[in-house]
Amino acid sequence: MPDKARPQVFIKKVTPETILQDYAELMEMANYQRYFSNQEKVMVKLNLSWSKYFPACSSPPWQVEGVLKKLRDDGFPSRNVFNCENRTVVTNIAKGLKGNKWEPIITKYNNYFVPLTRVPFVPFKSKIPLMALDSKIFPDGFSIPKIYMGKNMIHLPTFKTHGHTGAKGGDFSGANPESHGGITCSIKNSFGGLLTTRRHFSHQYMSEVLYDLLAIQKQIHPNIMAIVDGTVAGDGAGPRCMVPKIKNYIMLGYDQVAVDATAAKIMGFDPMKMPFIKLCHDGGLGVGDTDQIDYVGEDISNVDWGFQVKRSLVVWGDQMVRKGKLKFIEPLMHTFLFNLGPVMLSAIYHDLFWINTVGKQRIRQYNKTKWGKLFKSYPSKVARGHRLNLIREK
Repeated sequence: MPDKARPQVFIKKVTPETILQDYAELMEMANYQRYFSNQEKVMVKLNLSWSKYFPACSSPPWQVEGVLKKLRDDGFPSRNVFNCENRTVVTNIAKGLKGNKWEPIITKYNNYFVPLTRVPFVPFKSKIPLMALDSKIFPDGFSIPKIYMGKNMIHLPTFKTHGHTGAKGGDFSGANPESHGGITCSIKNSFGGLLTTRRHFSHQYMSEVLYDLLAIQKQIHPNIMAIVDGTVAGDGAGPRCMVPKIKNYIMLGYDQVAVDATAAKIMGFDPMKMPFIKLCHDGGLGVGDTDQIDYVGEDISNVDWGFQVKRSLVVWGDQMVRKGKLKFIEPLMHTFLFNLGPVMLSAIYHDLFWINTVGKQRIRQYNKTKWGKLFKSYPSKVARGHRLNLIREK
């Protein structure tokens, strides 16, 4: 990993017409081959926040293609590139591959796709003291994907808000007031890879869990790089019920705390008031103070998107049950009633109601933009005679 005392974050303005070349130039600007050898295997962690497509919600196809094309052009054998994603209680990998048009791209570049639901997880004991995972969430121990061990990692998040990342762990109180939320970027992208489908129990201690996840990554990945898409960013009630806003930025960094702090700054938030960023900064996992970060490329000193994070009905309800006034029913979340209640309500609200009303209108407006037209130009199906290379270790 880079050994500079002051981390660098690389930022570039882009256009729909040049986006693949823009990603290549960003990676060149960051001299990524100094840390990522084409003779070593690399994981590419996609960002799936919704099985359905919604702008800024998940990794857009041009982000995936821009990175995979650059890796191919720089001599990475297709067998050494492992795209991966997991499922949650509210997302489906197969539907996400199709809805976000990733499958034809991964197939085009003949890479592997690793559904993390189908590979072995192995017990992990951290050498770095953790804050929540091994005590409050998984007191009997937890496991991580075996395939991750010893491989370099590339994260492909987007710029967006998130209703769960703005508060400290534990119950809401006078000392720990409710928060409308924060941002999600590189660090939280590991949330969907390192943990099993039971990770939703981490919501009560989200900030502390994000600290833990970064601490784990530093122990299992020789190098970590985040390549963030901000061509279209998500404002409002992230990570799903957002207002898409065209911003035409992409960003890259090796210090994941610095990357997230920069994303927060650009979106209009004070990074050090984000509990998870401050925890990581104070704990020595990276740099969260933007005055201690060197920026290369675009001048962002006066950039402020003025985003305002909100909580969707589902996020608000989840927090009330786990941390707020409805906590008396929280034990039911650990029974079969969880699937009958919160999971079903989330599906009804997101997949049936919101996406077909408010979301539909926003997508219609987005489709009129150049980015919307670019998304529509990507194929939805794998080319005839080809199929996705799946790794399903037993």
